[in-house]
Amino acid sequence: MSSLAYAESLIRTIPDYPEPGIAFRDITPLLADAGALRAVIDALIEPFAGEFDVVAGIEARGFLLAGAIAIAAGVGLVPIRKAGKLPRPAASVSYALEYAEATIEAHDDVAPGARMLLVDDVLATGGTLVAAHRLAAKLAITVVGTAVLMELPALGGRTQVGDVHAVFTA
Repeated sequence: MSSLAYAESLIRTIPDYPEPGIAFRDITPLLADAGALRAVIDALIEPFAGEFDVVAGIEARGFLLAGAIAIAAGVGLVPIRKAGKLPRPAASVSYALEYAEATIEAHDDVAPGARMLLVDDVLATGGTLVAAHRLAAKLAITVVGTAVLMELPALGGRTQVGDVHAVFTA
């Protein structure tokens, strides 16, 4: 079994969490295995190696992947947070969820024109990643790529976000 196949085998599906009808993808067993984590970090970086100056991770599980990518690639990290979590947000973007609205924010600690790799754990409907692209544009940061650990193609997110590198599909 390849290291990526092994990593994928560690992702658990939890039915009816956080609410009935949702199949939650639990990546904590993958994160706990150093070899599996390294394999997915390398796979997330590969198509964009040398093309980005900073990596941005979307709260919350995107932080975990982005932090590891930043260290492996030798670049900085930009956390993209939910509204109200940053002491001095420089930019924010609101977007529609299925039954509500959400807002994400970021600081302006990265120089305009920086090349960013945008990372999240799962691409579902694409709303959060589209908002993250808009947030980067507000900060004058160039998104050179979008990478996710897992894509759920049945939810159509790729049609919203555009080109996305997904390590796994479910």
